[in-house]
Amino acid sequence: MSAKFETRDIVVPGDLLFEGRARAGDNTYRNEGNIYATRVGLANYNKDRVSVIALEAGFIPLVGDLVIGMVTDIELGQWKVDIGAENEAILTTNDAIGKPFRSYQDMTKILDVGDTIVAKIVDLDRRRTPILSIMGRDLGKARDGFLIDITPSKIPRLIGKKGSMINMILKETRCQVTIGQNGKILISGRNRENEELVVKTIKKIEAEAHTSGLTNRIQEYLKDIKEQRK
Repeated sequence: MSAKFETRDIVVPGDLLFEGRARAGDNTYRNEGNIYATRVGLANYNKDRVSVIALEAGFIPLVGDLVIGMVTDIELGQWKVDIGAENEAILTTNDAIGKPFRSYQDMTKILDVGDTIVAKIVDLDRRRTPILSIMGRDLGKARDGFLIDITPSKIPRLIGKKGSMINMILKETRCQVTIGQNGKILISGRNRENEELVVKTIKKIEAEAHTSGLTNRIQEYLKDIKEQRK
């Protein structure tokens, strides 16, 4: 029994997803004991179930996902955070600073409504409400940069194999880019010109995510822009 793709790899109809015993989930079919994709989308392996998340599907949160969201409400001991999922995410004070806070005022000093945060999904409750944590390196309140959104299912294409696509963009623009699996991207650069180039490049990748040879085209695109600036 073996999976033929990593979770969130892009697959197309007819791709062999799994050999052996497993349940065929959404957008898949079984043939002669193997499971194949029926739609373009992202491979998803969950215990003994194999499925495909359609490319135009909204964000489906998974434990371990890095996400970017906005604080929308404060309740006793927790914040509600919009990460673009079906249910708003929850961030408790324990998962924010490692200890509880009792007063509303104290909580606003840590995070307030409207703040943008970079977080990890550490759990999903029975209603599939994402539980977040900002305790960790590079997590917490975002203090610099601005946000853009792309279709969440296009994120693997933006990252590229072993980070090839995003690393190329970082090298050519010298910007800092934080990518959330929920399609939210935080961009911060030395100047507005480079930041705008990152935005245009990301939007180009989103529009052409379904095509082959994309990495080479993006490389040429960035090279042409640099030549025009000379």
